[in-house]
Amino acid sequence: MRILIVEDNPNTAKYLQKGLIQHGFKADIAVNGQEGLHLAIEHNYAATILDIMLPQLDGWSVIEKIRRVKPELPILFLTAKDELADKVKGFELGADDYLVKPFAFSELLVRVRSLLRRGQVRNSDNLHIADLKIDLIKRKAQRGELNFQLTSQEFNLLVLMVQRAGEVLSRTIIAEQIWDINFDCDTNIIDAAIRRLRKKIDDPFEKKLIHTVRGTGYVLES
Repeated sequence: MRILIVEDNPNTAKYLQKGLIQHGFKADIAVNGQEGLHLAIEHNYAATILDIMLPQLDGWSVIEKIRRVKPELPILFLTAKDELADKVKGFELGADDYLVKPFAFSELLVRVRSLLRRGQVRNSDNLHIADLKIDLIKRKAQRGELNFQLTSQEFNLLVLMVQRAGEVLSRTIIAEQIWDINFDCDTNIIDAAIRRLRKKIDDPFEKKLIHTVRGTGYVLES
């Protein structure tokens, strides 16, 4: 599998590339946002590791432009920007994961593998509830006549909620299942992910499928 590294610090970029190659991946480096955007769109990468503070085009702009063309490409932000507001913004823009520098390569590797694993087809069945249909092979979702452009994270979140329809899912459960990690569930990162998904699958329709259970979590039901 080939990974794209968009990182302007040459030492960090080479460190990431060397580590990934040692663990069986192929890895390309882009040293600025414009180059990273071009490579991400023009080539078929399994995942992208993206810095935010980049020359020519910052990571925020890069992910926005990538998501218009490749909503399914797994993207991990690797950045020194450690404020909660930055993390929320990253997930709002469609990041699948967010890791703060300085970092341990072992953790980065686990997260990359997790992204790739979650992107694989789990089975050959289709899922549906009410007028919502999910094709797990093609990783496509539609409601009525409307086809959704979902990021990898959004698709996985939707599948989780449909598979466990009628069950109230806490923020902790969602964090563990979608990100494979435990983090402070008092943050609104989960809420931001749900809000982004609702905007796509609920806002255009009178009948809502995703419901908030105040103080507990979220449930998807018809």
